[in-house]
Amino acid sequence: MKCWVIALCGLVACASVHAKTMAWQPTAGHTQIPIWPRTMPDAQPVPGPETMTASKNLIAGKAWMAATNVTRPTMTVYAPSGKNTGAAVVVFPGGGFEVLAMDLEGTEACHWLTSNGITCVLLKYRVPSAPYGWQCNCRSDDFVTPVPALEDAQRTMGLVRLHAKEWHIDPHKIGVMGFSAGGYLVAEISTRFKPRLYAPVDAADKESARPDFALAIYPGHLAFDNDTLNPNVKVSRDTPPTFLLQAEDDYVDGVNQSLVYYAALAKAHVPAEMHLYAHGGHAFGLRPGKFPISSWPKLAMAWLQTIGVVPH
Repeated sequence: MKCWVIALCGLVACASVHAKTMAWQPTAGHTQIPIWPRTMPDAQPVPGPETMTASKNLIAGKAWMAATNVTRPTMTVYAPSGKNTGAAVVVFPGGGFEVLAMDLEGTEACHWLTSNGITCVLLKYRVPSAPYGWQCNCRSDDFVTPVPALEDAQRTMGLVRLHAKEWHIDPHKIGVMGFSAGGYLVAEISTRFKPRLYAPVDAADKESARPDFALAIYPGHLAFDNDTLNPNVKVSRDTPPTFLLQAEDDYVDGVNQSLVYYAALAKAHVPAEMHLYAHGGHAFGLRPGKFPISSWPKLAMAWLQTIGVVPH
């Protein structure tokens, strides 16, 4: 398994950046909601204050924004812009558990979801998340889990189900979607939704944290270099139906991430759909590009229709 720091290079370290010390703000008209009412469990030290970093490395002709040193996780709820299908998706931006690509793999995903009648819940989870990133010892046999990030994911799933009626969401149609490291978090919450990794806080933690469906987009660190599944990801029949997408020239994480996870899903008889493309690289989000892989949102929406999450 490649080190998270190496994986991060494809998104952050290899890009020329300039930073402003500021907290990320959601799209106008939407409010960030703290997911923890009091002190966060397993709080980890960070190197400095929360910052927003704008890249000079363009993706589809545009810069992207990254939040780092996130110690107070929040979720931002985006209501459907048209007819409400009742479905909802919690989105996990990527960034190697060092930063969060809040627009490229966050708000832009929410715009696509809400335009298709799906409520989007954008999670700003804690980063850097030990033991990865700046605390990573970079050994290929690391079996560790980014505990704070997974705790934030479990907590958010419970909160969304608790407020499902209020937010006009079908509690049986709540899924997850993540990119790169966020794709790994998708697999983690899909296989480790119980028990909670933290002491229950309130009624939200009595709700199920299991996603009803999952989309892992160019996921990382599901497979080791010998093509075995990361043992933290314990696939079972209870793992939700999953959509996988990756490019063969993804040299940050490698196409074997999706291949190995798909094989595990198939072995457990979990419904899954995988799309592999010759070209596309890594960290392209939903932005249009010159390769066919940029049309993947249409495939994902067709899959959501096939599994009955949204109407045809």
